[in-house]
Amino acid sequence: MTMTRSSATTDRYTIISSDGHAGGDIQDYRPYLASRWHDDFDAWAAEYVNPFTDLLAPIAYRSWDSARRLSETESDGIAAEVLFPNTVPPFFSEGNLVALPPTAEDYEARWAGVQAHNRWLADFCANTPGRRAGVVQVFANRMEDALAEVRWAVERFHPFGGILLPSIPPNSHLPPLWEPHYEPLWQLCADLGVPINIHGGSALPDYGEHEAARSMMLIEIPWFSHRAVWHLIFAGVLERHPTLRFAVTEQGVAWLPRGLETLDWFYGRMTLPEAAEARYFGAAAAHLSMKPSEYFARNFWIGASFLRPSEAPLCNELGIEHIMWGADYPHSEGTYPHTTEALRVAFADRPVGEVRTMVESTAADFYGFDLEQLRPVGDRIGPAVTDVSTPLAQDDWPTDSTCNAFDRTQMLRAW
Repeated sequence: MTMTRSSATTDRYTIISSDGHAGGDIQDYRPYLASRWHDDFDAWAAEYVNPFTDLLAPIAYRSWDSARRLSETESDGIAAEVLFPNTVPPFFSEGNLVALPPTAEDYEARWAGVQAHNRWLADFCANTPGRRAGVVQVFANRMEDALAEVRWAVERFHPFGGILLPSIPPNSHLPPLWEPHYEPLWQLCADLGVPINIHGGSALPDYGEHEAARSMMLIEIPWFSHRAVWHLIFAGVLERHPTLRFAVTEQGVAWLPRGLETLDWFYGRMTLPEAAEARYFGAAAAHLSMKPSEYFARNFWIGASFLRPSEAPLCNELGIEHIMWGADYPHSEGTYPHTTEALRVAFADRPVGEVRTMVESTAADFYGFDLEQLRPVGDRIGPAVTDVSTPLAQDDWPTDSTCNAFDRTQMLRAW
């Protein structure tokens, strides 16, 4: 039964960030490993050199110190978070969002490491009941392991952030997403209502060590994350499993209108009988009953981290009810400690009801937060409706922030 709120509870927003990151410190993971891995872990940890400056800086605690993290996010007006991985799990060479998938040789150790992270995350979320939804990681190497981990996570997490789509770089030793190998995972997630998250940075290939490689990686990160959208659509995954729910998070928004138009154009050519594209490339499209943009509208939601000024006007075109705002705490490109200012830049001219949809109710529905349970928190710490509705003067834009929400460049990603 839907509860009617009194007028006193409409003064502030109850912010649910659809994009946060957390992970244990290196030694935090040891208790979550089976004892047979402890010697190997000790040797790995003794030699490991962390490649991420933010995990070596004084603010590294933000990934794993529950009390201090809660204090900081509350001070910034955030009532609840969806938590993606951030730190380096045991036996990984880098963070698990961007790591290559395990090989047959290192699978056992890497799987033990990612399970340790998932169990650490479950306890981290349990520290703040109802306010953190953890996203767990699975690998595609052994589907029976992935399915068992999904079942475990459904029982352990409340609310549940779902799973991170397994990272499948191009020319990987793993089957591409259109192969039947993944059908058991799609079916289980559909049966259990588990969200599947496609976060920016996943599915990257090995770029090597050339100095230009890091530049290429930064430029191409969005594209490799986007690829999963058309792989899933044209593979017929959404035709076979119409109730599956995907979130594309921290990938920008501006690429979608033109990107979906492009996918629809290809679909049109692939299904036009007299077109060469239909004869040579249209076999898969012939099994689809809708256009790509229609599948996207039905099966995808957008984790819209720190909306740029140039992206916010596109929310109506993409569907207000499918936008979930995100702070990206604790990353340097996130909105902390200027979340209210970021919301003002994106939403000052929006009706209050639309803003509530994008910062409250859609994420609550998608990830299973109890919004009424969160209301007292929002009423205590949330940004005031009147503040968010007040445009941020150019002279008041934060000068100490590197968040893209304050990027005046009218950047439009076309891919």
